[in-house]
Amino acid sequence: MSDGAPSQTSPSNGEDWKQSLNLPKRDNRQQTEDVTNTKGLEFEDFGIKRELLMGIFEAGFEKPSPIQEESIPVALTGRDILARAKNGTGKTAAFVIPTLERINPKVSKIQCLILVPTRELAMQTSQVCKILGKHLNLNVMVTTGGTGLRDDIVRLQEAVHIVVGTPGRILDLASKGVADLSECPMFVMDEADKLLSAEFTPVIEQLLRFHPKDRQVMLFSATFPLSVKDFSDKNMATPYEINLMDELTLRGITQYYAFVEERQKVHCLNTLFARLQINQSIIFCNSTNRVELLAKKITELGYSCFYSHAKMAQHARNRVFHDFRNGVCRNLVCSDLLTRGIDIQAVNVVINFDFPKNAETYLHRIGRSGRYGHLGLAINLINWDDRLNLYNIERDLGTEIQPIPATIDKSLYNGRGGFQNQRGGQQSSGFRGGAGAAGAAGGRGGRSNGFQQNQNGGGPRRGGPQ
Repeated sequence: MSDGAPSQTSPSNGEDWKQSLNLPKRDNRQQTEDVTNTKGLEFEDFGIKRELLMGIFEAGFEKPSPIQEESIPVALTGRDILARAKNGTGKTAAFVIPTLERINPKVSKIQCLILVPTRELAMQTSQVCKILGKHLNLNVMVTTGGTGLRDDIVRLQEAVHIVVGTPGRILDLASKGVADLSECPMFVMDEADKLLSAEFTPVIEQLLRFHPKDRQVMLFSATFPLSVKDFSDKNMATPYEINLMDELTLRGITQYYAFVEERQKVHCLNTLFARLQINQSIIFCNSTNRVELLAKKITELGYSCFYSHAKMAQHARNRVFHDFRNGVCRNLVCSDLLTRGIDIQAVNVVINFDFPKNAETYLHRIGRSGRYGHLGLAINLINWDDRLNLYNIERDLGTEIQPIPATIDKSLYNGRGGFQNQRGGQQSSGFRGGAGAAGAAGGRGGRSNGFQQNQNGGGPRRGGPQ
């Protein structure tokens, strides 16, 4: 990743080296206390290598976020960590930075295994490792299911210091003796609640057996169900516990619901596209079939749109993720495939075209906007059958989702003044219909472009299930 070998000493007090850094344009968007409520530490205070600091600053980081302040110094000591923090507050860098610092590039062994639940998150996390560690002369490998095993086998015959991947593929490589984890001192799980679900836990338990007994285990997640505690009690040595979850939802995300009949949903979405100042949006559906149907409808309306779901070929998913991340397209329709960890900071609007059935899914979906303390907007299209789920999610998260107002202030979600809408015209953020039952679709008298399913009218009642 770099031609020069890293220095093993902490940076000197001189600041001359900073002058030669290739720094990105500064992001001057407003940030919330989720990332600004810190102790005032600097990255230099952690005593990490200058070459790593160079990668951190060139990636656009200026000061550590609260989760980074709490976890980095502890992780550097080699202690096990159980960290709970909100999505979009810098969790990935919180474990990648100490991992990169502790890697010895002169030792041609796998020194850290980072497990994530999805292929897209694996690619993103490996990219973070490469960007932050670009001056460290380290080799990072990403491996997931859905790709050829032969290429991974060839790659592991060379020096690899960090492996990022999904559990099934890593276990396959370890079981075949291709991935040697016997001297791997660091074991990291991101989105640990998902990785320790019934689906993955047996694989995780097997993977741990390939590691040395004195390994460091670090778990990061926004939610910690009982399965995480059970795993911690069994496999972690007096872990240092970090809990920055004073509340579950990100403070910078404004949440609204619009009550619409099923057949009015596409018309409602069309109105939202016309009225909102969208940088990029992610639109969630509850099934792969509805993802493709909705993407087709959006394209027919004249808007740029990608879609992605778990049944697509991996190369197609990779291409969509790469192009959307690079701003090729403004809107992405997807299933819950992309709810975990995906960090695309241009996304300022999330729309639940289909309302989720539980608080955990809702939390991860809306967390795709408002990344790293920035502002975001979450709009939920609600029909009569969703009213119980709405009540339960509000109760579980301790929040109240407000009915969509007639006008949404663009400053709530980093909308840009004078922004051109998706089909070229000047945008307005006003909703000329009323709020609540009329929603953004402009009431029941509008045209119907939605999926044709008859629904009873009436708005969801607040205050409990009916």
